[in-house]
Amino acid sequence: MTATAIESGYAPVNGLEMYYEMHGTGRPLLLLHGSFMTVESFGPLLSGLAATRRVIVPELQAHGRTADIDRPMSCEQLADDAAALLRHLGIEQADVAGYSLGGGVALQLAIRHPELVRKVVPISASLSSHGNYPEVAQGIAQITPELFDGSPWKETYLRVAPDPNGFPKLVERIKAMARQPREWVEAARGITTPALIIIGDSDGTKPEHAAEMFRLFGGGVMGGFAGMPASQLAILPGTHHVGILERTSWLLDMIPAFLDAPLPERP
Repeated sequence: MTATAIESGYAPVNGLEMYYEMHGTGRPLLLLHGSFMTVESFGPLLSGLAATRRVIVPELQAHGRTADIDRPMSCEQLADDAAALLRHLGIEQADVAGYSLGGGVALQLAIRHPELVRKVVPISASLSSHGNYPEVAQGIAQITPELFDGSPWKETYLRVAPDPNGFPKLVERIKAMARQPREWVEAARGITTPALIIIGDSDGTKPEHAAEMFRLFGGGVMGGFAGMPASQLAILPGTHHVGILERTSWLLDMIPAFLDAPLPERP
């Protein structure tokens, strides 16, 4: 358990013993990490979000304290795991935010389990492989376990994982996921869940794709005449993929304000 967690444990979901922590009190927010990350990777962003809400942070299949199992890994499956965790905890509906891999899982939660998702905040994520720069897939294809030597991600994994020798398998899992074509645009059409889409201006997600996602979630209107949409788009200046979680003050200005805004009235 990290220092500020008020509860931690393992939930039996879909064959996994999924580790999770809960921080803070209030309306629930499910916070989903990126590839190779753990609870600790969120740093001050987690404590800032937990100041005003109950933040549930799981560690996904093969990450951190959650042991791998013999099944393929996909955003769809990880979303089903996250949905099962919320149901295990008796949470009928939560806000969901996720970074990178976790952003893809958050989008799949909104697509596959819309009844569980009040609002969604995908950070540095996309609905389509074509929405990413080609360098994203090319870079992931070239990674090796040794590339992470000395990194906080690998050091934390070696310290907390049930099998410290499992890191090379995790690398292969992530590379295999990156080879899977992603085409979720059609599945996302018609979703009424308000979304705050966040990318960096030099992120792996193309700005034009972030704008396309914004329109899919109800944005792309002239608010002064049509009324402000429930969804929002933020492109952070001078920000790349790995550095976006370091923009803590910006994220803490935007995310709680978006989540605290009233839901639009249903027609």
